[in-house]
Parts: sequence; structure tokens; C-alpha cells
Amino acid sequence: MKTDIEISRETKLLPIQAIAQQVNIPEEELIPYGKVIAKVPYTLIDEEKIKQSNLILVTAITPTKAGIGKTTTSVGLALGLAKIGKKVIVALREPSLGPCFGMKGGAAGGGYAQVLPMENINLHFTGDFHAITSAHNMIAALLDNHQYQHRNTPQQLSQIVWKRVLDVNDRALRNVITGLGGSANGIPQESGFDITTASEIMAIVCLSKDIEDLRKRIENIILGYTSDKKAFTVKDLGIAGAITVLLKDAIHPNLVQTTENTPAIVHGGPFANIAHGCNSIIATKMAMSFADYVVTEAGFGADLGAEKFFNIKCRQAGIQPKATVIVVTSQALKMHGGVAESDIKQPNMNGLKKGLANLQKHIQNMQSFGQSVVIAFNQYHFDTEEEMQFLREWAATQKAVFAINNSFLKGGEGAMELANAVVEVINKNPSGALQFTYADEDGITTKVEKIAQKIYGANGVMWESKALKSAQKIEALSLQHLPICIAKTQYSFSDDPTQWGVAQNFHIRIEDLIVNAGAGFIVAIAGQIMRMPGLPKQPQALSIDIVNGLVEGLS
Repeated sequence: MKTDIEISRETKLLPIQAIAQQVNIPEEELIPYGKVIAKVPYTLIDEEKIKQSNLILVTAITPTKAGIGKTTTSVGLALGLAKIGKKVIVALREPSLGPCFGMKGGAAGGGYAQVLPMENINLHFTGDFHAITSAHNMIAALLDNHQYQHRNTPQQLSQIVWKRVLDVNDRALRNVITGLGGSANGIPQESGFDITTASEIMAIVCLSKDIEDLRKRIENIILGYTSDKKAFTVKDLGIAGAITVLLKDAIHPNLVQTTENTPAIVHGGPFANIAHGCNSIIATKMAMSFADYVVTEAGFGADLGAEKFFNIKCRQAGIQPKATVIVVTSQALKMHGGVAESDIKQPNMNGLKKGLANLQKHIQNMQSFGQSVVIAFNQYHFDTEEEMQFLREWAATQKAVFAINNSFLKGGEGAMELANAVVEVINKNPSGALQFTYADEDGITTKVEKIAQKIYGANGVMWESKALKSAQKIEALSLQHLPICIAKTQYSFSDDPTQWGVAQNFHIRIEDLIVNAGAGFIVAIAGQIMRMPGLPKQPQALSIDIVNGLVEGLS
């Protein structure tokens, strides 16, 4: 089997104008970034056409070390839909440099189901992440300057809550002290770095509907608090216009292509374990404006990405999928069933059956949102007919449709069964009206508890004193109507990453609540989740190189 990067290089890319022409995006509107990448102005979004488009969400069971293949399935499903004659666009998130050089490597799909050019997409792409990083840190610099210029005066803030960000995995920057080296270098204070994907600016770009909405959301960012405990915002600092200028290009989504030269829109990249885990509303709506079928994904397992997709993104955007696809592999099911990692490629019907509890919980969660569910089984050469037939029959007992996906090896041809299954569900049994997990008018603690109990299956929530004080502050600011974004480990329904399968008899521990008033949600920190990842013992960077002018190691 060829590597992802070898397959990428062998694919003859079409000019981006030809890709746009497939879905009638006007060539004269494109903003080219070279020959095979372009930005598409958000002004081309057509709300009337959106109503006629069929949105499909791709999510997954709880991830394991064995991998799931959600992005590959998303791309593959789009390829399969194109193979059966549908006008389709896949809309994905942009990869983060941190994981690309850390543990994960590339994040543009895999095998014969990729978005291309994968080297550019995985690296600096069109500079969106850099713009977001610069905008975030520009606010930090201007805020520090405000503190310095107003030191020892009533205008000096008593508390700063705005950190800095960097699109690199760097545990040494989680907690830092700035302003050292004498008074000329500022005021010494504790601070820290989050990864760019956790930046509120990232969330704002992904949730804004246009440049005016972007600016308004930036104005609402809370940077700190005055001595009389009033919130101090970007609007108070007077710099919303300057920050918006830094993001004037980043707000436009990026048009690229797949390994079979079908259109793909890649834009925004918040993680689902520390942020809301979805690509931009603008990207999704752009795709829906030009395609009859749109495939999008939400990060990690359905308890994280899909929950936030519905409760945050769909709530704010006024959209909803016609069907939800849950991706699964036999290896992941066996790991959730207690089979040792060294044995998961061997037939083990008992382990497979035990692991189904995890899939069943995700199915029930998606159905609680009103979704019609399709199970996409990513097939490997060691999967047995007995296992696959059992899963097909079991899926029917869960009121879900089962389909085999082999797009990694066969591209669109290998995803035709999945594509036909999804189209049939949309035609005969589309998802019903979206049912949110909580109401806007519910209190902050009630919203968190409803997610913990309904989605995670927790007995309840344990509130640290810091979190309860933050909840009181949120109510004092009259922001309790905002939705919740729980930052939690992706490896378990609980906040303990070692509790695989379906955790039992546990509580979710909430350490703190962070107000993202600009993005329009409250981040609840669950357990020991880190908003700045570290690097593994053998980072992927050790394998990345440029040889004879070609990038190696992004696979």
C-alpha cells in the first residue's frame, strides 16, 4: 500500500477554476492562492439554496489508539456520493501544526480519500491559523500595554483572563510569567499559552456569519475585570477594528479538491476536546449554497464533537443534518470490549460484542437529537464476514443503517455502499427536528449537568469551588443564556481517559468555567484536560523532512 503522501503526489490536480466550475462557483469571484487553492468570498452564501441542500454529519465512536478514520470517511463519503451522480462538497476543518508535528501527523484524510494538496493543507495553507494567532496575541500585547500605561491608576485592571496562543504543542508554555527584567519591560504577571485551536478568536472565526458579525463578536471578548468587578472587553480597549483587519482574509473559506478532483472546502480548526470541534459556519453554508449534498465532520467521538455541533453550531447557525454517520472499526470496538491492543486484529466475536456498548451509547445520543443514524464500518483486510454480518444485523436492532466503507483503499468506488445508504436514509427517513440537550434559559450548572447525565451517562457533576465562583460571576454578567462547551478528554465518556467502553457510576468534575462571550459560549473545564498539548516521546517531527524538494513524513 502506498503512503498518503505518495498517493497525493500521483494525483493530477486540476486548476482550482475547474474545481469551482463543477459546482458553479463563479470563477471571477475566486481569490487564488496559487494554482490549486483559492478562497471563496463569504458573500456568495445563498440562504435560499441552503434550505434545499442535504447536510450530512460524520462523527464517530469514542476514539482509541487504533484510530477510527473519521476524516477519511468524510472525504470517502463525498467521493462515493459523486460516484453515484450527486453534486457534493465535503466541508472539513483545517489541520493544526501542533498535532501534525506531534503525535498525529497529517490530518487531511488518508489513502485514496484525501483532500489535496495535502502538504499545503497540513502546513501553513492560506495562513488562516497564523492570522488567528497574530490577532489573538495582538490583543494580548495591546492589553499589556494598557496595563503598563495605566499602572497604579484606577484604569489598571485588577484581573487579566486573556492568555496568549501558539499553534505548537509546547507544555513549557502552559504557565509563564511575563514582564520580567525591570519596569521598562512591563508589569510582571502570571500568564500562559493555549494552542491556537483553543483560541476564542478561532471559535469566533468559525461561528461568525460575516465581517460585521466577526467585529461585534471580537468587541464582546472579555479580557479582564476592573477593581469594581466589571468586565473589561476588547470594545473597552478600543481595538476591535484593528483585530478585524488582521482577520479580513481568514474569514473567507478555502476551496481545494479531493483525490478524485471533487470540490472540498476546508476552513477553521477548533479541537473538539478543548473547543467546539467544528469547521466554520461560513464554510458549511458556502458548501450548502453550491451543492445538493454536503458532508461535514465534528471532532473526536460523538459525545464531544457531535454534541457541540448540535448544541453550539447548529443552534447559532440555524442548520441541521438530514442524517448522521457514526464511524466505527472492528479494532476500536474490540479495544472498548477489553481486548488487548496487540490482539485487536485477530477475530474475537466476544470482544467485538462487548465493545458495542460504546457504539450503542453514541447511537442513542444521536437519536436523542432527532438524528437518523448510519453506521459506517471502515473495513480492514483482517475483518471477517462473520463479524461484519453480525454488526449489520445488530445495527438493525438499534434502528440504524449499516454500511461498509472501503474508501481508504478504493476511493469513491469503495464508498458507494455507504453513499447509497445515506441517500436512502435522507430520502425515506430523514432526521427529524433538532432536539437540543438543554434550553437557552437553563442555568449554567443545569446545562452542564444535562450534558453530563444525558450525553456522558454520568451520575452527576462535582463542582470545584473555583467553578462555582465562576458560575456566580457569569450570572452577574447576565451571560447564563450562552451554550456550554465542555473541555474534556476524548478517550472516555467520563473525565478519566482510562475508562474505555461505557464508563459506569461516575461524576464529571468541573474545575472551572471560562467565559467566551465573543464566541458565544461558556467553556467548562472537566478533569485534568490541557488547553496546550505537549509532545510525545517520539514526535512526528522526527519523521518530517524535505528530500529532493519533496516533503516527507506527513502521513
